[in-house]
Amino acid sequence: MDMMAMVSSMLAMQAAGTQQQIQTSIIKQNADAEKAAVLTLLGTPSTANLAPGVGGNLNIAA
Repeated sequence: MDMMAMVSSMLAMQAAGTQQQIQTSIIKQNADAEKAAVLTLLGTPSTANLAPGVGGNLNIAA
């Protein structure tokens, strides 16, 4: 195996690793967005910067 083939092979492996890191990051972002959408539809507050009790049920019968 000549030197250029080895260098080319190493660069290809680095590019594949970078693509995999980007793909993992995008998948996590999509999963977080889906989770937030489901929590919004269910009416539960997500992990936003809300004070304790915000988004809970309010008893107006009293």
